[in-house]
Parts: sequence; C-alpha cells; structure tokens
Amino acid sequence: MARIQQTLASQASFEKHGRKSKRELFLDQMNQVVPWCELQGLVEPHYPKAGNGRQPVGLGIMLRTYFLQQWFNLSDPGMEEAFYESPVLRRFAGVDLGVSAAPDETTILRFRHLLEEHDLCGQMLDAVNHYLETKGIRITTGHHRRRDDYPRAQFDEKLQRQARPGDASDQEGQSVVLWR
Repeated sequence: MARIQQTLASQASFEKHGRKSKRELFLDQMNQVVPWCELQGLVEPHYPKAGNGRQPVGLGIMLRTYFLQQWFNLSDPGMEEAFYESPVLRRFAGVDLGVSAAPDETTILRFRHLLEEHDLCGQMLDAVNHYLETKGIRITTGHHRRRDDYPRAQFDEKLQRQARPGDASDQEGQSVVLWR
C-alpha cells in the first residue's frame, strides 16, 4: 500500500513540473479553432442512432478521431493504439477509459467509410480549412529529415588537420585539432 502511494506521489510531482508538448499545444489550438458544432451538424443526419444493437460511439469522439488520423497520419489500427498510449490524444478526443473503451479500429474504419459514402470528407476538410484561413491559421504537411539524410560535408585532408583559433594546444605549444 505504501509503495502505491509513493508511486502516485512521485507521478503527481512529475505532472506538477511537466510542460505541454508541441502536440498538446497544437491540439489545444485545434480544439479552439475547428468548428466542431458545424461539423457535427454536417455528419449527424448520416450517423447511426442508438437502437436495439450496439451503442454507437459519440459523434464528437468519432469526428475528433477522424481529424487526429488526418493530422498525425495514423491508420485505423494505429489510431486505436494511439488512444491507449497517449493521454493527450484521449483527452482531445474525449475518450475516457474509465467509462468505456477507446473506439476500435473497426469502428474507426466504419466511420471513415460512412464519411466517404456520403461524400463528407471533402466537405468537412473544406469547411475546416476555410474556417482556419479566416483565423489566419494554415496547416500543411511537412517532411522531417533524419540526420543521415543530409549530405555530409566533404573536408580536405589538409583542412581537417588545420587548427582554428581557440583550439587546445599540446605540451610543445602546437595547436591540436579536437574536431573532425
């Protein structure tokens, strides 16, 4: 029992000194600027209603899930996994694992197919992009380059051995190159 309390206490102190990640800051901004109510109104007429079968996941959760997939380039199984790994993504989408499970990959797939079937994907993205442009926000995709992707500088053998001002010197007073 004391061990559990100690662990919880250490987690609380860590959270006290934590900071928001770039992903979390981005999602906070998207939470404020994306017209979620307008998007729900666009999809709601086509979204399944609760009936005799399995209860559908909330439309708000599924819309946010769809946008998370678009923004972070996640597959359906990848999105399901991300919900279990990232409290930031769960918080943004409104998924509470204490109440119910995160949407599974099949549910995510069916929602995406519903959007495609009724030609809503383009309409939603257009609505969001238009709304964001009015707010002065532009979202683009980029390519992160690994360190190995950059061309390596080619040095002349003579230049590698040439000392620069401020380099260390050996016992005889000669400059020693410490970099390569």
